[in-house]
Amino acid sequence: MDDDRRQLLSELEKTLSYSFNNLAYLDQALTHSSYRHEARSPDIQDNERLEFLGDAVLNFVISNHIYRMFPEMPEGRLAKLKSVLVSEPVLALRSKSLELGQYLQLGKGEQKSGGAERISNLGNSFEAVIGSMFLDGGIEPVQKFILHQLGNDLQAIVQESLCLDYKSILQEHIQARFNTIPVYSIVGESGPDHDKRFEIRVSVNADIYGIGNGKSKKEAEQSAAKQACEHFKLSKTKS
Repeated sequence: MDDDRRQLLSELEKTLSYSFNNLAYLDQALTHSSYRHEARSPDIQDNERLEFLGDAVLNFVISNHIYRMFPEMPEGRLAKLKSVLVSEPVLALRSKSLELGQYLQLGKGEQKSGGAERISNLGNSFEAVIGSMFLDGGIEPVQKFILHQLGNDLQAIVQESLCLDYKSILQEHIQARFNTIPVYSIVGESGPDHDKRFEIRVSVNADIYGIGNGKSKKEAEQSAAKQACEHFKLSKTKS
């Protein structure tokens, strides 16, 4: 790891509110497999193993936390609550808030194709950071980190007010499947200026996959995207 990379990761430590004993763990957590393949160096390891470990630690911490937090909640609802909390869209949003994408080491092709903003890469890097923190400092600091990062999401999910970023979920799927992006169009507006309602449809290659309504264009777009996600069986069920 060169001095520039070390300095960059030191800045990230401040954002994470955790100082690594071995900064190499954090460096590995933010190294994509495409970067390792291009580098062809036995000294460079990607984050896939750390992602595996981080996923297990994350599931344990969240399961333990909600089990204790909701003593009357039946197993089925606990499982659904956990599945939303540790879902890729939620983890990607947490990753975005930490700006992990700008610290990812990606291969040239992955970088050019928008890999630093790809939902899967962001979610995986968040789990890998958890894995690296666990290896470096054990369960106590990583548990504090996870509950701090997901605490607000947990409260929002319990109150059924978490709005998953369906537009991002849909766009990634459409780009991968059709090599294009969804198009959002306003098909109607109603109500006075202080209480407007918007109706928006989302289409792909002129085929309509969802129509949504909302008090703002953004809300209506999310509603339309959610309907399209359900069509493509991409949405997550909340409880």
